[in-house]
Amino acid sequence: MNATALIAEDEPLLAQALAAELARAWPGLRVLATVGDGASAVAQALALKPDVLFFDIRMPGQTGLEAAAELAEEWPEGSNFPALVFVTAYDQYAVQAFDAQAVDYVLKPVQAARLQKTVAKLQQALAQRSQSSPAGQPLEATLSQLRHLLAGQSAQTAPAPLKVIQASVGTAIRMVPVDEVTYFEAADKYVRVLTADHEYLIRTPLKELLPQLDAQAFWQVHRGTVVRAAAIDSVTRDEAGKLHLALKGRAEKLAVSRLYAHLFRAM
Repeated sequence: MNATALIAEDEPLLAQALAAELARAWPGLRVLATVGDGASAVAQALALKPDVLFFDIRMPGQTGLEAAAELAEEWPEGSNFPALVFVTAYDQYAVQAFDAQAVDYVLKPVQAARLQKTVAKLQQALAQRSQSSPAGQPLEATLSQLRHLLAGQSAQTAPAPLKVIQASVGTAIRMVPVDEVTYFEAADKYVRVLTADHEYLIRTPLKELLPQLDAQAFWQVHRGTVVRAAAIDSVTRDEAGKLHLALKGRAEKLAVSRLYAHLFRAM
């Protein structure tokens, strides 16, 4: 069976080893590109549209899981999302999480026998997809898997819920009660903290802040946006089918990515 693949692995020797083992296990697989970071993985996957993705979990900038989530958000409507395989050093939590979500994985260093099983699963999945699955359907299953994996990753290191945000304002530090925050938004090296009346900047990355927030009170609606659920006034869908949130006390609207659109299905 012929297919194409993209490898995202920041250690060149491990990337070469995986490519060599794949050549032996699956002669019909053509590796279109090998990249070393999450941003490049997303860009190349969108450009090349491979059939299979091999994403290392730990990469500079973005984890493989975060890169996969961003790619799923950006993937064209109606196109089959690539079959996804995570590459990881042995980690009991990661392995259990992947097994629970039926996401395939390859452990480092790559073992030929284990890779053969992965190849067999991929070939079966691609064959079934081409015969029976409507375009775009596998993406919904992938979105659900990624949501669970991302949530599990956050819960693994979650401390007690944060009560106050410490934001620098000139030479002072403003103590902003979390209950007053309308939403958080990633902005370059900062996170914008928006209340009904003010905006503050903090240096804590959103992915570090998220596990410290009460998941019942704050909902992630985009990879760069977390909103207080009680501050949402209404949800509308535009002509392209994209969801947008109107907020209480603020004029702007917030886009909802497809990864989190399930939060707003009618009850």
